[in-house]
Parts: sequence; C-alpha cells; structure tokens
Amino acid sequence: MEQLAFFDIPSPCVGICQSDERGYCKGCMRSRDERFGWLNLSNAQKADVIRLCNARKRRRQLAILKQRQLQQREEVAALNQQLHFEEAGRDSETLDFSDFKLE
Repeated sequence: MEQLAFFDIPSPCVGICQSDERGYCKGCMRSRDERFGWLNLSNAQKADVIRLCNARKRRRQLAILKQRQLQQREEVAALNQQLHFEEAGRDSETLDFSDFKLE
C-alpha cells in the first residue's frame, strides 16, 4: 500500500548527464527509463528509484576502491622486485660470517 506524501520528491539529477557503460547516468545513477519516466512515477516509485540509485552508487564506489587497492598492490610488487638486492652470479652462494667478531 502506497504511503501518502505531502511533498513531491525532487529529481536526484545533479547535472552530470552522461551514461556509463552499463547505461546508468554518471551523475544520479538512474537508468534511461528511470530518467525519462520520472515525472510519471508516484512518490513511492520515486523513493524506490532513489534507493536503487544509492545502492548503485555504493557498488560503483566499492568497485573503484577495489581497483585502486589492486593497482597499489601491483605497484608495491613492482617496487619490491626493483629492490631485489642479490647480485648476479651470487644467487647460489651463501655468505660465511663464521670468522666475524665484534670487538
């Protein structure tokens, strides 16, 4: 049952009207149908669309965060590889410290 609302729910449009690769607006995260049919939706439907948009935005932010973490791990691995201290030809040799003494 639809709850009565005293005020109309405004459009979540933020003025960035470009579609991403999945067809969602990059600004408000609405689908094409949700954007074009906004004025014909009831307040309950509009509230549901906004809930969906918030969930989409959270998923997008999580994907961006995971991508950044992966990129950072790859950069650390590349730096660790560059900081490899073994000299060429000494891989199989072990250093002998048996005659070393502190005075």
